[in-house]
Amino acid sequence: MTSTHPLTQGRPVLCAVTLIDRRTGRPHRLNGAALVALSRDPHGAAAELLAGRDARLWDARIQPLPARTL
Repeated sequence: MTSTHPLTQGRPVLCAVTLIDRRTGRPHRLNGAALVALSRDPHGAAAELLAGRDARLWDARIQPLPARTL
């Protein structure tokens, strides 16, 4: 799969990938904390989070994180 997310200084942007429960529209939580993966390949991370899950019940939200400038 080819990723089409934007590049920053030649590297893909760091993104937060959150597993979303479609029934509630809220993030899936483990011990009270939202399940979030940080990745420069957000589509691959979303595919891993959704692997083996019912697509009618689960979705992944990809949110680019702001780049830090030095």
